[in-house]
Amino acid sequence: MVIDFHTHIFPDEIRNNREKYFFSEQSFELLYRSSNSKMTGVDEIIESMDKTGVDMSVVFGFPWNSTETYEKHNDYIIDSVSKYPDRLRGFCCFDMFNENASNEVERCIEKGISGVGELAVYRSGIDDEALKKLEPVMGICFKNDLPIMIHTNESLGHNYAGKTPVTLDQIYKLIKSFPENKIVLAHWGGGIFFYNLLKREMKNTLKNTYFDTAASPFLYDSNVYRFAMDIVGRGKILFGTDYPLLNPDRYFKEFESIGLEENDLEYICGKNAAALLKI
Repeated sequence: MVIDFHTHIFPDEIRNNREKYFFSEQSFELLYRSSNSKMTGVDEIIESMDKTGVDMSVVFGFPWNSTETYEKHNDYIIDSVSKYPDRLRGFCCFDMFNENASNEVERCIEKGISGVGELAVYRSGIDDEALKKLEPVMGICFKNDLPIMIHTNESLGHNYAGKTPVTLDQIYKLIKSFPENKIVLAHWGGGIFFYNLLKREMKNTLKNTYFDTAASPFLYDSNVYRFAMDIVGRGKILFGTDYPLLNPDRYFKEFESIGLEENDLEYICGKNAAALLKI
């Protein structure tokens, strides 16, 4: 089974009226002002999955500031999963600074959500204030044994829309603050997986941390998959495309180009995700 652990879908109302949200949602404007920033709906992702051989996708929306908007978007995710229960699993998403965030997690759990994410702080790093806001959400996820996905990125290299000022120290403190939570760090965790080579502390710190491959062809040399397996093990890597930013075929070509073994691909592309999602 091939599971894409990182995809975004939007309801038609948002897709067809994106400018309406720019004034009050600065992070959304940052990522989606350009007409080249793709937005897709549930039927389109199912069509893409059929074409590319993806059996199941984890779908989520955007970390909206507005309670009304994120409730509407999360309801769309829940309805999409209900429409395609054998093909989709849904995560709920919101601005972690919203005072109703923990209530939204509880509401979505009652409706069958499978996790939380992709949570992001696009205009600041994951500082102490952000960690404090995350505490109740992390507590609910731990209590219900649900994974939570956090947007991270490398702190060096070229700039791009959506690249946050997060640091490796902040990512490390995030993991240390919630050691028992199942945390998925998007976009290779900004490269923090490399420090699993340290002899002290790090291996235990990262014991419940997973790394997805979202946007990897834009960010890393294709050998990153092999290096990551050597450093953290194939059991900690989750195939994620960031669809519709990138198509699954782009990743499959990279896997083939570096000659990843079939057994390794089974874990990266499906088994690890299935275990986290309790499939």
